[in-house]
Amino acid sequence: MLRRNVRLRKEYLYRKNLEGDERQLYEKKRKIREALQEGKPIPTELRNEEAKLRQEIDLEDQNTAVPRSHIDDEYANATEKEPKILLTTSRDPSAPLTRFVKELNIVFPNAVKLNRGGQVISEIIETARSHDFTDVIFVSENRGKPDGLIISHLPFGPTAYFQLLNVVTRHEIQTKKDMGKMSEQYPHLIFERFTTQMGKRVMNILKHIFPVPKLDAKRIVTFSNESDYISFRNHVYDKGEGGPKSIELKEIGPRFELRLYQVKLGTLEQDEAEVEWVLRPYMNTAKKRQFLGE
Repeated sequence: MLRRNVRLRKEYLYRKNLEGDERQLYEKKRKIREALQEGKPIPTELRNEEAKLRQEIDLEDQNTAVPRSHIDDEYANATEKEPKILLTTSRDPSAPLTRFVKELNIVFPNAVKLNRGGQVISEIIETARSHDFTDVIFVSENRGKPDGLIISHLPFGPTAYFQLLNVVTRHEIQTKKDMGKMSEQYPHLIFERFTTQMGKRVMNILKHIFPVPKLDAKRIVTFSNESDYISFRNHVYDKGEGGPKSIELKEIGPRFELRLYQVKLGTLEQDEAEVEWVLRPYMNTAKKRQFLGE
């Protein structure tokens, strides 16, 4: 198993290194396509390669015409099987953190809760890989309050680091009468204001920890971005006898906010992994910019 993981990792890094060459080849083909469509002469620098490139263009289809990136490869097989999540905490979790993780275990379908014990991160990641888990979620705390959530996609990444804010568990929600029964249905997902390139990247990470729901599922999970703070809400709805206007929406909890502060291109235990994006709140323009959506 260890040799297999090493081989797959080398193949992944090799594909990543090929991206620059594939991009240059794509640009050459694009120039030839444009020249043929507009009836213009082939660019001088491409005349020696014209015959070979035109042959490759004739063999391409919509799936191969545009070069794929390593980001595409991370979730290339996500639709072939349902996500399987390993959920764990920092060492010696407090009672509030344990209660919150128990609720997250129901929020994320196909999640398995692991008691951390004395295991180190590398051991947890290797265990998850060997048992075909697709993601590992770590939840941390500070002085008894959950304050961090990390989502690491297997086998190659990416890993997203979030600050966890304003956590309210199901048992702490004040309006008990308006609460619905806890549901384990696969939810429909709603994403609001994830419009930038990094916003779409984060949306891609979050949506792939949930399986595809059935059309008649009555559970809804919402990720709403406001000034780079992502609000999470979990609801169920019920259709009354009066038609669409009589739909009743009930929150089932928990609720919390997320703030992204780092995305790495590897898994959690890889200290050498490349940092794709990091939040720099102390730059002069940080307050004016919206990184996830406008």
